[in-house]
Amino acid sequence: MVVANSWTEQLIHFVDFEGSLVAGVLEYGVVTLRGTEIVAMHTRLCRPRGRVSPEDTALHGLREATLAACAPLADDWELFAGLRETGPLAAHFAGAENSLLKSVWPYPRPSPDFARGGVATAADWGPWLDTGRLYPQFFPALSSAKLAELVAACGLQAALDSQAAAHCPPARCRYHAAPYDALAGALLLATLAREPAIAAMSAGQLMVLSTLDGEKRDALAQREMF
Repeated sequence: MVVANSWTEQLIHFVDFEGSLVAGVLEYGVVTLRGTEIVAMHTRLCRPRGRVSPEDTALHGLREATLAACAPLADDWELFAGLRETGPLAAHFAGAENSLLKSVWPYPRPSPDFARGGVATAADWGPWLDTGRLYPQFFPALSSAKLAELVAACGLQAALDSQAAAHCPPARCRYHAAPYDALAGALLLATLAREPAIAAMSAGQLMVLSTLDGEKRDALAQREMF
């Protein structure tokens, strides 16, 4: 698979999980974008693999007892492996999503290396596009990179609520609900696609900017070039 030079011309899968490494993934939301268009969304609740703490429930509103009858995330291997094969994954501060995904499946199937335009294969879930890292670099005057505060600063709250009404279960139209947060992040990514200079960049360039680790960043830059 060889993908287009501009990241806006290919599928990007924006992922959000609710849960923890102890409890496992309790809910996921995945919004698939092409440029500024939402083309698909997947979401469901998942059975815990460990204890759900009262503190976590207070944050995301999910209770261990009500999730017991749900299938575990592990049942959705084909969905997530298939997503990784068709486009890079994105998240807002992607470290948490990457860790939770790898705790269930350490590696995806061999998939296109989107840091190199899809001309090579890779066997990792990343590198990720990370709006939590990109926004402070593109818009350094912003006072916060927190998801809700970025949505408000970008004037996206009304659009988010409208999309959530169409795509999210009614009880999950709130921050710290995976489908809602995934939509919020996807709208932030779509906003970047409306900036001509950013829209002209490749997925590999955005991956470089999304990576804070200096050695990994340099290695990605080399992969993007060759």
